[in-house]
Amino acid sequence: MKLSWILAGTLLLAPTIGAAQQAPILGTWKFDLKQGSKKPGPRTVIVRPDSSASYGTETVRWRIVGDSLALALGGEWVNYRLKVKGKRLTLSGGDLTEPVTFELVGPPTARPDTVAVPPDPDTEQI
Repeated sequence: MKLSWILAGTLLLAPTIGAAQQAPILGTWKFDLKQGSKKPGPRTVIVRPDSSASYGTETVRWRIVGDSLALALGGEWVNYRLKVKGKRLTLSGGDLTEPVTFELVGPPTARPDTVAVPPDPDTEQI
């Protein structure tokens, strides 16, 4: 009988655990581009619970795998090492030449209905 209660409790908590894992990255984040870039200055990234993230006019799909953030870019997943501490999020690896640190500035805004969540390269055709 105890095993069934433990199993039931685990199944009920599973969505909460997944949400808790995602919660640290959900929100509106800003980062500064270096002075040597074409357009220096702050940029904004919005990470939503529907697995979409927007940067300017670009929208990508995201997921967390272990200690990595995976973004669906060009029909394949690109993995970045993810570190979240308080209101700071740092990504490194992947196609980045150096780590990028983001600062949480607010909650995520809703994705417009006219913008679709990009397909999952593992399960959907592009």
